Amino acid sequence: MTLLPHPVTGAPFASPVPPGTGWPGDPATAQTPVARTAAGVRRLAATPDPAELAARITVCRACPRLVDWREEVATTKRAAFADQPYWGRPVPGLGPLDARVLVVGLAPAAHGANRTGRNFTGDRSGDWLYAALHRAGYASQPQSWAAGDGLELTGVRIVAPVRCAPPANKPTGEERATCAPWFEASLRISEPHVEAILCLGSIGWDATVTALRGAGWQVPRPKPRFGHGARAAVATPSGRPVELVGCYHVSQQNTFTGRLTQDMLDDVLASLPG
Repeated sequence: MTLLPHPVTGAPFASPVPPGTGWPGDPATAQTPVARTAAGVRRLAATPDPAELAARITVCRACPRLVDWREEVATTKRAAFADQPYWGRPVPGLGPLDARVLVVGLAPAAHGANRTGRNFTGDRSGDWLYAALHRAGYASQPQSWAAGDGLELTGVRIVAPVRCAPPANKPTGEERATCAPWFEASLRISEPHVEAILCLGSIGWDATVTALRGAGWQVPRPKPRFGHGARAAVATPSGRPVELVGCYHVSQQNTFTGRLTQDMLDDVLASLPG
């Protein structure tokens, strides 16, 4: 087994990274229970403990296609990162549990979060998002390149409906459904505090609407339509109002073509609770 040094700590790791071996921010241990089926996900996602939920997410093996892909990428790697270990596991949420803003993406990037173990970290999408969060006062630094690099979030938490990197960035409907209890559990944790949910892209918007309904939230019918700057009023199961906000995804396709500009992203972030 080849061990390579972590880019921040220098500690040696295998790829994928075994749980409980010292990766920065790894919430799991070798004893963390592993979900291997959709039923297992539903059962293990029911924990009320946020730290245990994060740990269980990071060792999930319920979707064979996604497990095979994330681990294949972690083994073969991209040439630019051949000298680094790859996380190669599902990615937990990032940011304070009492954040007033919840940012919803889609899934980890194969050579981004699947490599670093942290949402939007180590790829071009993350470069855009964290620079904007820093300008808006939500992030302690404008760069996010590796777990343990000092980044801290304030007032915002980042989650994803799908926790493993999917081939071609396209999880199947069955994979989204299998992963949904993890997402719904994340919503339950954020529910007492969140005031706005920022959805990056139409898929993130749709997944959020579905998860909110699954978690007992009040969502308008017909389903609110996604758009950049779109807004919809939803409510927690207790009736507390929360705003659903749309934003074009920070994908390279959108940022390179100008469909999403820095000003557009800054304007959406500036409209959120401060």
